[in-house]
Amino acid sequence: MASIHNDIPLPASAHDVWDAVRDFGALHQRLAPGFVTACTIDGDARVVTFANGSVAREVLVDCDDARQRLVYAINSERLKHYSASVQVIAEGDARCRLVWIIDMLPNELAAYVQGQTGDAVIAIHKAFPA
Repeated sequence: MASIHNDIPLPASAHDVWDAVRDFGALHQRLAPGFVTACTIDGDARVVTFANGSVAREVLVDCDDARQRLVYAINSERLKHYSASVQVIAEGDARCRLVWIIDMLPNELAAYVQGQTGDAVIAIHKAFPA
């Protein structure tokens, strides 16, 4: 199983970043604008449209305010397994880290997903500029 880790330092308070992460239906507006172009809520899932035209249905697994951790999963024909967690960790009053971990199968798609997460990290940095 492939694991993709992104540890993203951000010049923003953990409170502000967590508020954007937990706003599950506003991914395209608050956390990754430009990388995600649309996001709609459908029951316990969000349907995400990416800048490259691909679409994913991400099911909310858990949103833990105490731990500032959100977990979502993707079920699709191409992916045998896809589970991701996003956790916000405070580093003082005005800085934090966003730790985004994806566990997925098949391994052959890991390079593609890693490339996509690289583009997402750029968008996240733009959402929380210094």
